[in-house]
Amino acid sequence: MIKEIETRRSIRRYKPDKPVTKEQLNQLIHAAMLAPSACNTRPWEFIAITKREVLNEIAQMHQYAKMCETATAVIIIIALPQSDMPAGYFPQCCGAATQNILLEAASMGLGSCWCGVYPKEDLMASVAERFNILKPKIPFCVIAVGVSDETPASRGFFEEGKISYIE
Repeated sequence: MIKEIETRRSIRRYKPDKPVTKEQLNQLIHAAMLAPSACNTRPWEFIAITKREVLNEIAQMHQYAKMCETATAVIIIIALPQSDMPAGYFPQCCGAATQNILLEAASMGLGSCWCGVYPKEDLMASVAERFNILKPKIPFCVIAVGVSDETPASRGFFEEGKISYIE
């Protein structure tokens, strides 16, 4: 797993002629559903999109999701804050689900890019309206997926100086 963690990158250019299949999308969402969640409430739903016109709409709607113009799929994670968990934990749960998608995509040879929606009120409203996401559900993020058409350099690294040991 460390290989996927070390090599995963946010991909912003995809090969538009290489589609992501329904089976691949299901595998990515399966990985998301295996993420830990507070009290095992699983406070999420998913929308999988491969329709080119809709991917282009997302690129126009979200200023940081321009990569959707070349991505061949998008997964929208919808948070369910009304689930039976202590209030306020859905961002951690949905973040864990998002990370599982990113790592599974890397393990499958796919590129991905996490574009936050929550907590930006205007963006949440436009995504909710376009995809008929009714309150109390919340659009959490948009994840672009496809076959990478770039190889960005690594930006993360280990910094032991940021660790405090209590022994």
